[in-house]
Amino acid sequence: MAQQKQRVTTRVGEVAYAERGKGPSALFVHGVFLNSYYWRHVMARLSDDRRCLAPDLLGHGDTPASPGQDVSLRAEAELLDAFCEAMGLNEVDVVANDSGSAIAQIFAARYPERIRTLTLTNGDADGNYPPADFRQVVEMAKGGVFSAQREAFAADVNLLRPGFAAGYEHIDAVSDETLRAYLGPLFATPEATCALERWLVCFEDASQTREIEPLLRQLTAPTLIVWGTGDHFFPVKWAYWLKGAIPGARQVVELEGAKLFFPEERPDELADAIRAHWRASANAPAMA
Repeated sequence: MAQQKQRVTTRVGEVAYAERGKGPSALFVHGVFLNSYYWRHVMARLSDDRRCLAPDLLGHGDTPASPGQDVSLRAEAELLDAFCEAMGLNEVDVVANDSGSAIAQIFAARYPERIRTLTLTNGDADGNYPPADFRQVVEMAKGGVFSAQREAFAADVNLLRPGFAAGYEHIDAVSDETLRAYLGPLFATPEATCALERWLVCFEDASQTREIEPLLRQLTAPTLIVWGTGDHFFPVKWAYWLKGAIPGARQVVELEGAKLFFPEERPDELADAIRAHWRASANAPAMA
């Protein structure tokens, strides 16, 4: 069952979010085609340590994108800052996956004062945006394929199950209910599907990840990188690129055989690594 969501008005519009737990705030950032529901298992495991907050990004879940609104990665990073501002959050522990990892990098690079710690998992980085195997989806969006088939996708989300299969180790274990939680909002209205297509077309602007490299090389926030080795979209070499680019990066944890969506499939391993990272960061001397 999908989480009960709350809503907050920010300078970029209304943002829906899921919340669980108490303590210092942690911000969980999902990727394209998903929403805050994606983080339910990891949040459940970490809610004894943190106030876990997972916003729905623009045009995803229950956060609307108005016609013509900027939905680029840059705009989504601004949404994270606006969300923190509206919620009264000064510093947050950021955890991100997939295109959310690219958004988190932009957020951390442009708003470093917000970042208490950073955890990046498999996702876009530098020149691997978008990954080659995803460009076909971008072309489909450019051609209006999702809008043309919106009613069919809304009626049967399993039509898109094969597209999700590459991101999971065990796609057959993903319930129809989970797919509906992700895809239902994206195909609920013509406006929602148009926003999704605009989101995907923004992937053509590869400068979004490249332009922040100089700022990443100044980022001293304690950074953990957890990477599934079975992901063909985001090979493990990008984990080590991030470790080399971010001065605060302390460790790469490789999860053997894990694919892109391992935060949903293997939440115990990710939650354990994050908890250890948070505790080590709390006990470590501040970096210059």
